[in-house]
Amino acid sequence: MTTSTGAVTPAPTVRPARLRDLALLPAIALLVLVGALIDPAFLSRDNIVNVLQQQTELSLLVLAEAIILIAGRFDLSLESTVGLAPALAVGLVIPATADGLGAELPVWTAIPLCLLTGGLIGAFNGMLIVRFRLSAFIVTLGMLIVLRGLQVGLTGGQNLFELPESFLYLGNARWLGLPASIWICGVLFAAGIAVLGYFRHGRSIYAIGGNADAARAAGVRTDRVLWTVFVIGGLLAALAGLLMTGRLGSVAADQGNGMIFTVFAAAVIGGVSMDGGKGTLFGGLCGVLVLGLINNILTLAGVSAQWIQAIYGAIILLALVMARLTSGKAQD
Repeated sequence: MTTSTGAVTPAPTVRPARLRDLALLPAIALLVLVGALIDPAFLSRDNIVNVLQQQTELSLLVLAEAIILIAGRFDLSLESTVGLAPALAVGLVIPATADGLGAELPVWTAIPLCLLTGGLIGAFNGMLIVRFRLSAFIVTLGMLIVLRGLQVGLTGGQNLFELPESFLYLGNARWLGLPASIWICGVLFAAGIAVLGYFRHGRSIYAIGGNADAARAAGVRTDRVLWTVFVIGGLLAALAGLLMTGRLGSVAADQGNGMIFTVFAAAVIGGVSMDGGKGTLFGGLCGVLVLGLINNILTLAGVSAQWIQAIYGAIILLALVMARLTSGKAQD
């Protein structure tokens, strides 16, 4: 482009890394087309709503993990929080005859106890990582194992079925014709996107993930922000467990087991960098939709569930290759 003074200015360009979020939109459209060709029932309202509802718990975990990854940290324990938080809350409410812990607290305390448990787990992780400068990977891996053991111990290896009505409500209620869980996820993602994109605290998370020392020098309270991020992650994981419990009608002894692999798959596919400071929540949400559609298409096509994990792994590797090609830097 030539200006009136004769100087040449470069034409505006779009950063290739930014295209990863938008690149998933045509991929989602292609998956919808493929699904419709495989089985006409794919486009039915019931099937689409079912796909969205089944992905609500995963999407909340992706929301939590994406925020933590953008801040330059990990949290592997989110999948265990999905199981332990509702198991502990239910165990404290239901009677011992129903495999409870014997406390028999008021029923109305079940949901607050579930969310409080998630928040406390996140706060403890944050304390070890921020205050004691321990490795986020090692801390949350150890916490994953501890929480899983506590969950099995509290439930005695058995599913908990006699749940409070409040636990069942959010997983089964319908608001304006759609499951309440879909509305909840939509609102939380919209709030997260707004905060990270337009508020100072959200920009601080990107700054810390990009360069924590530079962010600290710029006046960002990095320790407080990181601690808050882990607390929010724990709360979202507990909420995911609450929704899952309500949808399934029980707390399984292994609830949440293995979800973290799919969470990372969705985040990486959505363009969230494992190095921190890059990625968007919209991209993470698109990653969840891609995996949900793939899972539904494979199910309708009669593909064995055992192959789905292998396909997810292949998708992660493909996403890493795309990240390398678009950003020029590998995901470590």
